[in-house]
Amino acid sequence: MTETTDTVDSTTARYAVTNWASRVVGCGSALPERRLTNHELATMVDTSDEWILQRTGIKERRIAAQGENTSDLAIGAAKAALKQAGIHGPDVDLVVLATCTPDRTMPATAVRVQAALGMTGGFAFDVQAVCSGFVFALSIADNMIRLGQVRTALVIGAETMSRIIDWNDRNSCVLFGDGGGAVVLRAERRAGDQPRGILSTHLYSDGRHQDKIHTDGGTSSTQTAGKMQLEGREVFLHAVVNLAQASQEALVANGMTKDDLHWVVPHQANQRIVQTLGEKLQLPMAKIVLTLDHHGNTSAASIPLALAEAVADGRIKENDLVLTPTMGSGFTWGSALIRW
Repeated sequence: MTETTDTVDSTTARYAVTNWASRVVGCGSALPERRLTNHELATMVDTSDEWILQRTGIKERRIAAQGENTSDLAIGAAKAALKQAGIHGPDVDLVVLATCTPDRTMPATAVRVQAALGMTGGFAFDVQAVCSGFVFALSIADNMIRLGQVRTALVIGAETMSRIIDWNDRNSCVLFGDGGGAVVLRAERRAGDQPRGILSTHLYSDGRHQDKIHTDGGTSSTQTAGKMQLEGREVFLHAVVNLAQASQEALVANGMTKDDLHWVVPHQANQRIVQTLGEKLQLPMAKIVLTLDHHGNTSAASIPLALAEAVADGRIKENDLVLTPTMGSGFTWGSALIRW
């Protein structure tokens, strides 16, 4: 199936271009029923609605119920995305699930999704890049489609961040929520001057900063999942720089400018980070999809949740150019540029 026609080589990117593109043909989302508002949080920890809104832009977040697992949210989002795409589970070749809150240490949560979809062929696995996980997973699936290894891929970001939050730490517990989002990718022949689908992806990590956001536990170290610890100011400074760099790289690699963009759908980390990114890119906030106020930071689920919402309400339309910059623990960061 693979028919390599060209290689793009620039100072900022190098990636194979084939006759196959990964077209986004469906989006879906799943959220827990329970809404945890800032006012309710103020009864649990020393904070207030005003304090949270001013620092984060978050009004509420969803919290998974007892017994509601990451796989449940992933399955719900996957089924919604497949329904929109008009594709049945057994027709999927690949499931890539991005999560840092898997159901179990092993096996991969993705195989639970595979079984729930009635998918007895193909293959499924998890990706762990924390908040950047969805873009990392998207890149893997896109490259497999470009190389002809799969024709239909399901890329999911799903998290139950509430399970690793220290609910006594107001600096972190106010930020995070639970949810799942998914996209269906389908192999499609490139055609015309503006082919649709994923145009390029760009991934990075720098392990020197691994302790800036981390959990204080782990299977081999403490035999517990641990609770999240973060250094907010350091994360903010790195996030703004890295998000802007990954965004600019995607544009340069494809010979485009910020004026070509219809939408930026960034990782929903913090409103101030997103606003500062907009300023660095010289983009109005009207071009940035922001769902942080009612989702909170859902880590790997944040971008697909925002994509699903923007597609459902009509903001993202066919042929729109969409940029998805992301940044997460590790540090990890990156971007994807998509022609819808």
